[in-house]
Amino acid sequence: MNLGRHSISSTNPVQIFDAKFDAECNIFTASTPAGFAVYRTCPLQLIRKRELTGGTLASPAIPPNKVIFWNDALGKEVAELEFRERVRGLACRRGWLAVSLRRRVVVFQLGESVTRYSEWDTCDNPRGLLAMATAPYSTLLAIAGRQIGHVQLIHLPPCPSPSLTGPPSSSPPRKPPPPPLKHPVSIIQAHKTALTSLSIPPSGRLLATTSIQGTLVRIWDTVSGRPVKELRRGTDKANIYGVAFRPDEQEICVWSDKGTVHVFNLVVSGSTNRQSTFSPLAPFIPIPKYFESQWSYAQYRIPVQSSHISLSSSTSRSSTVDLPDEERCVVGWIDYSPEGQPRSPIAEYQLIALTFTGGWYRLALPKPKARSSSKLSSGPSPSAGLASASPPKTSYVPHARSISGSSTMSRPDKGKEKERDGEKTQSRNCALEEYRRFGRWDGWG
Repeated sequence: MNLGRHSISSTNPVQIFDAKFDAECNIFTASTPAGFAVYRTCPLQLIRKRELTGGTLASPAIPPNKVIFWNDALGKEVAELEFRERVRGLACRRGWLAVSLRRRVVVFQLGESVTRYSEWDTCDNPRGLLAMATAPYSTLLAIAGRQIGHVQLIHLPPCPSPSLTGPPSSSPPRKPPPPPLKHPVSIIQAHKTALTSLSIPPSGRLLATTSIQGTLVRIWDTVSGRPVKELRRGTDKANIYGVAFRPDEQEICVWSDKGTVHVFNLVVSGSTNRQSTFSPLAPFIPIPKYFESQWSYAQYRIPVQSSHISLSSSTSRSSTVDLPDEERCVVGWIDYSPEGQPRSPIAEYQLIALTFTGGWYRLALPKPKARSSSKLSSGPSPSAGLASASPPKTSYVPHARSISGSSTMSRPDKGKEKERDGEKTQSRNCALEEYRRFGRWDGWG
């Protein structure tokens, strides 16, 4: 009997209704039927939890048309906003809150009291899409446009700098950026079909959009409205859940209902993204746009846990409990440095993936040396400091078809050629450095 597999999955999986990172990915919040909790992102640590009384998030005492302001220091609600319809989405930064409804977005200014600032009409927006820049002096709020596939760019008053609570910094205070030479655009015609995600970095300089087709990710300059990059997630339709910018805005990661996290490079020169062998011919002859596409240089498949749950466990579950979507996740970037060691002057960016079944994954990007010299193992190898829990094993998933043109092998030894191709495929996979669980395993929920 293999008890190791049963130790990673429970008969009643954890239900994570929602998980969100803060702007810097230093902390994240998670909500379950019992309440909500705040965690430190890396190393994973429960900071604070709050179990609800008089109702749960599964059968809430608070209707979905209200926004509640909670003061955890006082342990009570301090304000609320009530609307005539269901709230679809929220975005906030220091002193400001944007609430997305089905066909409009309402913005409030937060201070000693909550005051209504303005509102804008949108097209039908059941996902409640909106994004807000959070860096000091940033102004951008991105919302759905009045036409399908369009994005409205709204500029609010500049975000103030955070107030210092510790000793004064030795570095000079950050100066506000110079005003743009041209008036920023207000509308971007991003896609021809309905949008599925809007993402901007804290600076608000760039905008990432995806549509219901789920094959392309488009990057836009928010000042000029011009396209910066068009990146291809895949060829088949998918529901893209989100896009996250690296803190230095040099890369992005994309995740979808396919359960795969893709990483793209945004640098114009020296890009590591994969391309078709026909793409260099684009300046000279007309070729289909597909062959000019840029594909992710790294990816990771989120393991599915249900394949390792005992068949007898299905009889013990309540038929009224909705099982969480095992492949749904949210991903963020961190500047990783091992505990107890001085921070390196060169940032080492890694990914943190949170699944809605309570999985916490720390992923390392493939290194250039590993791509050319080292042969990676077929499965993820946790680091020595890994927690006792083990992630579910990833079942075999065929990789996307090669986008390069077909060619006839001239070498007699095709076995070595296939082995090299296998090494290249493995070098594109992110490495699982650490796996942990959050939710019920922390003694709550």
